[in-house]
Amino acid sequence: MSTTVLSSPRYRDYDFGPEHPFSPVRLEMLMDLLEHLDVDLDMVEPPLASTDDILTVHAEKFVRQVEAASGGTPGAAMSRYGLGTADVPIFDGMDEAARSLVGGTLHGAERIEQGEATRVLQLGGGLHHAQEKLASGFCVYNDLSVAIQHLRDAGRRVAYLDIDVHHGDGVQALHYDDPNVLTISLHESGRYLFPGTGTVHEIGKGAGEGTSLNVPLEPFTEADSYLDVFERVVPYAIENFMPEVMVVQCGADAHFSDPLADLLLDTHVYETLFDHIFDLADDHCNGRLLLTLGGGYQMDATVRIWTLLALKATGHPIPDALPDAWLANWKERLGEDLTPTLHDAPDKTFDIPRKETIYQQNQRVSKRVLELLAPLWY
Repeated sequence: MSTTVLSSPRYRDYDFGPEHPFSPVRLEMLMDLLEHLDVDLDMVEPPLASTDDILTVHAEKFVRQVEAASGGTPGAAMSRYGLGTADVPIFDGMDEAARSLVGGTLHGAERIEQGEATRVLQLGGGLHHAQEKLASGFCVYNDLSVAIQHLRDAGRRVAYLDIDVHHGDGVQALHYDDPNVLTISLHESGRYLFPGTGTVHEIGKGAGEGTSLNVPLEPFTEADSYLDVFERVVPYAIENFMPEVMVVQCGADAHFSDPLADLLLDTHVYETLFDHIFDLADDHCNGRLLLTLGGGYQMDATVRIWTLLALKATGHPIPDALPDAWLANWKERLGEDLTPTLHDAPDKTFDIPRKETIYQQNQRVSKRVLELLAPLWY
């Protein structure tokens, strides 16, 4: 299956500053590695999202505040909209930079809806925390929800899967009462991690009751437990919902080295997850699949995971060693050693005293999720 790949140099303008964890350097490293691997992805540069596009999910007052702040004239009420905070500091050109990411994800949805593409990989985006009237968690505009809303307006049933380590609260909230959008989020429990939401009892409301599914995982969840939960819950939910399109946020911050979270996945687990996702889309959506990036704050791991995603999504072989020239260049730029192989060492183990307790708790959570939702599906 051919894959349309979307990217733009403008994505790197989404830049909160050199000390902020959501760094555009991740994208620069990713694109540089793909070039050094001599991978021809035939990338398409998408247009910016329009104001009308943004307003399909965001309030006009919020958008006007972003525009004003972006142009150097922030209003007195900007903090009410989540702007000018440590998570979402204001920078010149913020509105246009955010629109570029939304435009990419929306363009992917448009290509799928118009039959011009079946699988689309958007090498950016995934800003899943942005709410109708609130910037949050490094996210200004919610590109995922704009794309989902476009598919909904075209009459499509959409399943949204979020494997970022943080709960996909913005996407959930923006579609919480829509019976034709299924949101699934596997994340570290909000008892321990931002944004503090995503309990099993958040199941949708009104006509959308039963179409929000959350699996809050214990800190220090390892590969076997994560995959067990995924395989128990996600295929069952997708099969029962019968979507026409899947949209997936592929955050890389559940990796064991990520500094902002506590899950213990490795690159091998991510490759398995990507294979599962492709199979689910093929089996239930005639292959229609829109993939975005997301969180990921340990540069080395994040770039390797997203490279795996790009290679798997486009059918390219998976190399073992990374190019020496790329490693040398980025070692000098970052001032740190990098993993010389695309995959983590296969024998990586963790000494977790509560391993069995964590496994059992995650099983209980996955069972409870299905107990709550199954009666609403039949």
